[in-house]
Amino acid sequence: MNKKILFWLLAFIITVSAAIFQRMTGPTHPVKGNIEFENQSISYKFYQSHEGSDNHRVFLLVPDKNITGILKFKRHKSSDQITEVLMTFQGDSLYAEFMAEPPAGKIEYQVVLSKGDKSITVPDKPIIIRFKEHVPNIFLIPHILIMFVAMLFSVKAGIDAIRKETNLKWIVNWTLILLVVGGFIFGPIVQNYAFGVLWTGFPFGNDLTDNKTLIALIFWIIAFIAVKREKSVRMWALIASIVLFLAYMIPHSLFGSEIDYSKEQTEQTK
Repeated sequence: MNKKILFWLLAFIITVSAAIFQRMTGPTHPVKGNIEFENQSISYKFYQSHEGSDNHRVFLLVPDKNITGILKFKRHKSSDQITEVLMTFQGDSLYAEFMAEPPAGKIEYQVVLSKGDKSITVPDKPIIIRFKEHVPNIFLIPHILIMFVAMLFSVKAGIDAIRKETNLKWIVNWTLILLVVGGFIFGPIVQNYAFGVLWTGFPFGNDLTDNKTLIALIFWIIAFIAVKREKSVRMWALIASIVLFLAYMIPHSLFGSEIDYSKEQTEQTK
């Protein structure tokens, strides 16, 4: 196999693996599992992200109709009292629902299953779900694809730097361009549709997705400058590649936009 094709394939495999890891470990990935309760196998899939303003339904697959369930929930990081809703059967599933919060609002919830004098809480720790609005595919798809290609080019630039490739100018330039377009043009548009705000990173907030993208951009700008000055090009290309890779490995939406309910409740008590 041609070496150029081989190294592009390696970069692609690394990028896809990182994307899968990010997706599987992210705070928006559904929490799935099975538990044994009163000799019954009960499966569940609890979502941590909800799109739209319709009520969110919580389901568990419960074969035994003698098992009852209570959905317990409250707004995340609030002093609200816990609300309890009796779950009802729909086929073989117990379900209940709660109202959606505004974009960036969060609710924490758990289910308590009971039979006779025995009960179990599923899961052990409350699930936190964040609400968002619909993002048009015309913006969402380009954002995802461009950021993926930016990561692919970044990994390939790092590989070329390790190989002591002499012509790094084009890939450094294109990585920077893709990062700017994907992360700082389409990224804010997507966030504005989803949560009603363009930017919540430094200096306006602590959104980790925004901040990690900003840090990666700074290092790729340094690599771009190094190319222009023809000084320490391989070193800065490798450093920028590593920084973007580490940023990519941080779960998406971690410490993302959220409503501060404590401020709302403080104002209500005035």
